[in-house]
Amino acid sequence: MAELQSSNSTAAQALSEAARVNLLDFDLEGLTAFCEQLGEKRFRATQLFRWIHQKGAADFGQMSDLARSLRDKLATRAEVRGLKITSEQASADGTIKWLFDVGNGDAVEAVFIPEADRGTLCVSSQAGCAVGCRFCSTGHQGFSRNLSTGEILAQLWFAEHHLRERLKLQPGERAIDNVVMMGMGEPLQNYGALVPALRVMLDDHGYGLSRRRVTVSTSGVVPMMDRLRVDCPVALAVSLHAPEDGLRDQLVPLNRKYPLAELMAACGRYLEAAPRDFITFEYCMLDGANDSPEQARQLVRLVTGRAGTPAVPCKLNLIPFNPFPASGLLRSPKERVDAFAKVLMDAGIVTTVRRTRGDDIAAACGQLAGEVQDRTRVTQRLTRPAIRIAPAPVQQEGDRLHGRRAG
Repeated sequence: MAELQSSNSTAAQALSEAARVNLLDFDLEGLTAFCEQLGEKRFRATQLFRWIHQKGAADFGQMSDLARSLRDKLATRAEVRGLKITSEQASADGTIKWLFDVGNGDAVEAVFIPEADRGTLCVSSQAGCAVGCRFCSTGHQGFSRNLSTGEILAQLWFAEHHLRERLKLQPGERAIDNVVMMGMGEPLQNYGALVPALRVMLDDHGYGLSRRRVTVSTSGVVPMMDRLRVDCPVALAVSLHAPEDGLRDQLVPLNRKYPLAELMAACGRYLEAAPRDFITFEYCMLDGANDSPEQARQLVRLVTGRAGTPAVPCKLNLIPFNPFPASGLLRSPKERVDAFAKVLMDAGIVTTVRRTRGDDIAAACGQLAGEVQDRTRVTQRLTRPAIRIAPAPVQQEGDRLHGRRAG
């Protein structure tokens, strides 16, 4: 009988929690609408929003400038529900990775990367990823589901306020200056949850981040790039990884739906509203696959508009590949990365080689894997043949790039 009563009590508690609204799911406009449903004025939503996001409060009883009647309503109708932390790992270089339980056997990862002048949080948008990029550990896991707005924001909410306390920051000091949607998942395939989360990050009553300091990384979902340009233009990073369609089809399967000509045109349109005057192109350096000098010259022609696509002002971010067994790929040697970068820089393109961070805890680019109950049966559905590299076309001498000659 005692066990039955305990079971009933647990079930009742779970039902009560399920009936409560998670306030992390709302941007300020959504929270205002919720407060109006409770018969409260708009300014109460702003006060509540500040308590949650600026002060990290989850207990309504602590929100001293809210009317007692509102706190009583919130106690029965709402909650601030973060995510359960399954594990934390700290790298020798100061990088911290958290594994968050999102229920039903799924877990996602977020990574904090400290620098001398800023702190960056890499945030996940999905449990798994359906894009299936060849070089990405997350893609090899398959896809389970989209995260809610609250689950996206819970990663930032926890990290910001946990780190303030952990680092003993002074009042008004912030731990996280940059947010990059580069964790698990393709953010633009979870657009409905992504945009409200971005608005909270940007809101002066929330985290107050600059549009230049919030970056969405995409493998090239062209229609959603156009929507983001209108709805919430932030900095954009595009996972390019190949200078022509044949190779990109193999590395980034989404290219078969939105090939390079469409992607580059969408990048040009995005720049009309972007907070920066360039697009960041991410390019993972894969040994013997995409790292030859001729492929660097192809890449120059692509971004400068001489390959039949629009010219796109850009920064090239070359990323050392972080190998994992299922990929069948290796990291390009440093000398080949340097030679590739030189071709780009000699053509006048701003180029950086990303410094690998957190690779000792599998927190580096392409390594985030979490735990995903794959609904897409990726291991049965995808085959991984060796990448076939077509011989590079022979260029006429006048079309080659030598030194700083780019015209």
